[in-house]
Amino acid sequence: MREYTKFYINGEWVEPAKPQTLDVINPATEEVCAVISMGSEEDVDRAVAAARAAFESYSQTSREERLALLESCIEVYQKYYNDIAEAIREEMGAPQKLAAGAQAYCGLGHLKQAAAVLKTFEFEEDLGDHRVFKEPIGVCGLITPWNWPVNQIGCKVAPALAVGCTMVLKPSEVAPLSAYLWTQVMHEAGVPAGVFNMINGDGPVVGTALSKHPDVDMMSFTGSTRAGTLVAQNAAPTVKRVTQELGGKSPNIILDDANLEEAVTAGVMHMFNNTGQSCNAPSRMLVPAGKLAEAEAIAARVAASVVVGDPADEGTTMGPVVSEVQFNKIQGLIQKGIEEGARLVCGGPGRPEGLEKGYFVRPTVFSGANNNMTIAREEIFGPVLTMIPYETEEEAIRIANDTPYGLAGYVSGELSHARKVAARIRAGNVHLNGASGGFDVPFGGYKQSGNGREWGHHGFTDFLEIKAVEGYGT
Repeated sequence: MREYTKFYINGEWVEPAKPQTLDVINPATEEVCAVISMGSEEDVDRAVAAARAAFESYSQTSREERLALLESCIEVYQKYYNDIAEAIREEMGAPQKLAAGAQAYCGLGHLKQAAAVLKTFEFEEDLGDHRVFKEPIGVCGLITPWNWPVNQIGCKVAPALAVGCTMVLKPSEVAPLSAYLWTQVMHEAGVPAGVFNMINGDGPVVGTALSKHPDVDMMSFTGSTRAGTLVAQNAAPTVKRVTQELGGKSPNIILDDANLEEAVTAGVMHMFNNTGQSCNAPSRMLVPAGKLAEAEAIAARVAASVVVGDPADEGTTMGPVVSEVQFNKIQGLIQKGIEEGARLVCGGPGRPEGLEKGYFVRPTVFSGANNNMTIAREEIFGPVLTMIPYETEEEAIRIANDTPYGLAGYVSGELSHARKVAARIRAGNVHLNGASGGFDVPFGGYKQSGNGREWGHHGFTDFLEIKAVEGYGT
């Protein structure tokens, strides 16, 4: 069992101010796999003070110095790569192939992308007699979720390091193991003392203390819309910048001219990837009413091919959901879908056959739903797909946009046709015919899915202030 009970503050592993521990549960076995400490306001004060002190010098480092630091992080991360993948498998139940091939890779990808962007990023703009400078915003509070743990750490820490910010990270207490290893990478890579700090803890205590802290200049939060609004409220009195990547209920429009077999297959598989625990999951599949029966048959066949089981088994394609809390929430929403009259195509309540232990959910597809049903409105965050028929393309677009969220959208069909529909989808990312962007493509949402953008060149801007110096060229 792992004992990760220290915090990382000012370049050292330190004991928490107050002893309080939390068991970390392996969701595949329901057994304790690690113990961590839970932080307090005092721990936050210590970490923020270290970050504030370090900002004075780190903000003045050269592009070349920060680039060398990122390259060192990349080198050390590769040393820890397999350990990080194993930690993700343990803490959140990601199947081996997903943990190593996607989850752990994201951390490396964001470090490499930040280094690539930094090489040519323009920190100055010449306006003749005047000059505009882009400067690091200061001390950043970073709060990250459990569903793509290293991805979300990487897409915040890497650009913050690149532009000259200092930071305090609070990873999810539900899946904190990979964050601990990430911190080891930062330490061994030579990140200067105080530049990167890490405290475990929950949202009400550590998250609130970070958000309210007067010496924190910006908050970058990824998680639920409910928690994101609390971060913004807590940050408001100090008028700090708040960027948020929140929930989603993303539409997947299958146009009448799409290859139905390919589009439905891709949509179902994407929905079940990471056990449906992705904020941009295509959870509402909009299908031409005349093709609904055929689409249901395809969806049922694809769902039957999903191998649910032990994440350590190479043949497993879908692991458990992350916790008992999530399991119970998802079971309740599946039951709600049945009660509200949606047609259960496959799956349903309970664990898959043969799995008596672990937070495993049956791959579930509902059909014949309407957009007012609970399963079409709420973010389920599990392997549950809702199929909604539409009569006209205008109706499909209306249904797609009829949501408080706007993180992602998906459109399948003849490309020029799909482009026209994509232009009308109110979402931060729209994927055409199954395409997926790289680490250079901005990620973020409209409406209650958040604000700001992460990843690549656009991800730098959240961590920068704009200063205009008039008369600079005279």
